[in-house]
Amino acid sequence: MAKRARTGLQRSDILDRYIERFKLKLVKFQPFLSRKRGNSSLEEFDEAAEELIAQVFGAASDEAEAYLYAKTGESASLPEEAQESGTHNVERESLQQRRQVLESCLADLELRRRLQATRQGSRGGNGMLRATVEDYMSHDVRSIHRAATIKEAGQLLQKHKVGSLIVDDGSRYIGIVTDSDLSRKAVARGLDPNTTTVTACMSKSLVTIEEDEPLTEAMALMKKQGIRHLPVTADGTIIGVLSVSDLLRAFGNR
Repeated sequence: MAKRARTGLQRSDILDRYIERFKLKLVKFQPFLSRKRGNSSLEEFDEAAEELIAQVFGAASDEAEAYLYAKTGESASLPEEAQESGTHNVERESLQQRRQVLESCLADLELRRRLQATRQGSRGGNGMLRATVEDYMSHDVRSIHRAATIKEAGQLLQKHKVGSLIVDDGSRYIGIVTDSDLSRKAVARGLDPNTTTVTACMSKSLVTIEEDEPLTEAMALMKKQGIRHLPVTADGTIIGVLSVSDLLRAFGNR
């Protein structure tokens, strides 16, 4: 896969501009979810959305790839399918996937903006510098056995409303599988969700951080490893998970 590209956003006014554009995109997308006739067709919306994602994150970015799979409806077969009148509504699930990708893009940009504001405001204070991983991590650790299928993983993610599952072999944790892994790795390789196990698309290198580490250290580690879900340990035992959403909550409380 092509190397992930970034535009190197730095100035706050540029970030603010992109944040507003993604917010506007989500507003314009609402009529498609409610099945109302909008001012443009879904094809026109997709074209504009893909152009915006490519401009901000790069044409070969994970975000661009995720939107492509959402648009084609391929990723809809992985989570538990939405049902309507007793039949699987793939088109509806594809729309939901589009919305999730746009929301993820917006969350990424908002986090960058808050990080930037924190750096600018930390010259005379130490607020977020003293925050630890334990202060903002989620204690809701969900796991799945390595023999489970990727469809079962998608169903668990949806049921528990979480973004990741720790994979175990019955005695120890051996990896992690995320919603992004299911929508990208599994679909991109054409894997059968009913027979393929989670080991085929999980991250085998389980990157963790201790609960008493500074939140800033966790952010640096997530950026370095290119991950959005970081298992948290206490003396080597996993006790929670820190996600990008938790970081947004942390900086939103400043």
